[in-house]
Amino acid sequence: MVKNSFIPVISQEEKEENKGSVEFQILSFTNKIRRLTLHLELHRKDYLSQRGLRKILGKRQRLLAYLSKKNRVRYKELISQLDIRERKTR
Repeated sequence: MVKNSFIPVISQEEKEENKGSVEFQILSFTNKIRRLTLHLELHRKDYLSQRGLRKILGKRQRLLAYLSKKNRVRYKELISQLDIRERKTR
């Protein structure tokens, strides 16, 4: 596993204060998604991990939708920092 691919966007002091914030939750889900993706590249038939990845993707998607409705500026900043795509709107 490559440890450098995980994102230390939030400093240690902010981590202790804001563990429940939307940005921190999205950041931790993104790190979990990247870790599971690396795992699934090696173990293609690990169906339980695939299911877990889909669940985490759904949670992150819902949090991103919430953040984009509440504060569009913070949403745009977080998207650019994490280097993830903007969610599709219908």
